[in-house]
Amino acid sequence: MSRLLRMFGPVMPTPHVAEVTRAALGAALGLIACDLALWAAGGGDPSHLTLIAPFGASAFLIFVVPNSPLAQPFSVVTGNVLAAIAALLTLHVTQTPLVAAPLAVAIAIAAMGATRSFHPPAGAVALATVLAAGGQHPPTWAFVATPVAAGSALLVAAGILWNRATGRVYPFRQPAPSHHGTRDPLPDRRLGLTPPELAHLLDRLRMAQNIGVEDLARVITAAGTEAAAHHLGDLTAADIMSRDLVTVPPDTPLHSLAQEFRTHRFKTLPVTENGHYAGLLDQSALLGLTDPAATAAGLAAPVETATPETTAATLMDLLSDGHQQAVPILDGDRLAGLVTRSDLIALLAARLRSGQDGKAMPQ
Repeated sequence: MSRLLRMFGPVMPTPHVAEVTRAALGAALGLIACDLALWAAGGGDPSHLTLIAPFGASAFLIFVVPNSPLAQPFSVVTGNVLAAIAALLTLHVTQTPLVAAPLAVAIAIAAMGATRSFHPPAGAVALATVLAAGGQHPPTWAFVATPVAAGSALLVAAGILWNRATGRVYPFRQPAPSHHGTRDPLPDRRLGLTPPELAHLLDRLRMAQNIGVEDLARVITAAGTEAAAHHLGDLTAADIMSRDLVTVPPDTPLHSLAQEFRTHRFKTLPVTENGHYAGLLDQSALLGLTDPAATAAGLAAPVETATPETTAATLMDLLSDGHQQAVPILDGDRLAGLVTRSDLIALLAARLRSGQDGKAMPQ
């Protein structure tokens, strides 16, 4: 009995209050903006048809689950428009509700499938359009343009503005390009499945309508990072960072910087002033420079920093995307150490040789 009750009970984790508030407020504002725009386009006539009921469901997808393939702009606009057309075409064949209603929904689903524009609220658009045909003012072909197409586009525009302003990615998350301008995947993706393989996996599991390829890749990458964290145990930056650092003051001239890089064969040099961290200088910043007035302060770039308590797995994540060669470790505003890619490679190599428990791993 308990298993049966669990099957029909809530399956979603408890959402964060902030996220629910963000989505609810966005949906309300989006619908208000859509309603006002449609009302103004109709000449301010109170009798002019503005919002339709399915827009509530469209707003739910756009503002609550903006990462869903079903909520993407093409699906919202095309799906709703095709559903309205399907309903009006059905009404030209029969106006018997018992036949017209399911037929319109079926045609709408077939049209959305053919155009890869599945959008669940579009089924309600088809159904509501047929049911409205029995009223005093049945829909005309103008209904497809306003409110269906125009309202869908307005909701999408509101969703783009709101989601981006509140830290969500919409429209669909696209694969991040290589920072080096090449076609190679980012380093953290090279050992995983390729986008076509991920797409095939989603299709085989019949989950392509539930999650996008790039979001699935992000989940897999995040899971790999968590697995690495388990493998690295409780190691922190304090355990692996270099402490005896070669640093340069902000006013170090170009020729002295070049000499430091040649002498120590580093790829990065921290810039400090009286022990206080002032930036990280990458050797690539010196390439092609001949200006004798150039100094460390002008060439140093802002990079992600960490604290001595930062986990090794987090450091590995920071250094795997190609943005920076090293992570400065700060204690307040003072430079306490530096973790480089070489440090992490050495750490991983040692762990692979000995295993997490210090036992030899099988060859």
